[in-house]
Amino acid sequence: MLPVLLLGCQDDASSAPRYSTGGDPTDSPCARVVSAIGYAGLLLEPKGQEDRQRFEDAVIGRLAEARGITLQFGARLPASLKGDVAALEAATAGLARNDVPRERQVALLREYRAAADRIVAGCR
Repeated sequence: MLPVLLLGCQDDASSAPRYSTGGDPTDSPCARVVSAIGYAGLLLEPKGQEDRQRFEDAVIGRLAEARGITLQFGARLPASLKGDVAALEAATAGLARNDVPRERQVALLREYRAAADRIVAGCR
């Protein structure tokens, strides 16, 4: 008979769902989310020029990565950012797909930007 091993559930950072590769689940949530926002931002048109944004695969991929990082670490951001985390997650749910109509992508990008800016400011 094989021995039975029982493991208790842990509710800490190391048992959080993983939506991204690299890094450590115990990393600073602000550092990880702000970094993902900045990385996505490298491919985005300047703020206020969202109408000019081209939603090519690289852009969609970076926004999908920001979504995954936020899904993994967002719940551990300061409580004051809870609404902004939800807004960023909702916006990136559409921005991380390539079948969303352009007009909707532009609107979602504006929503993403507003939430991302508040998260970055709140993590300082």
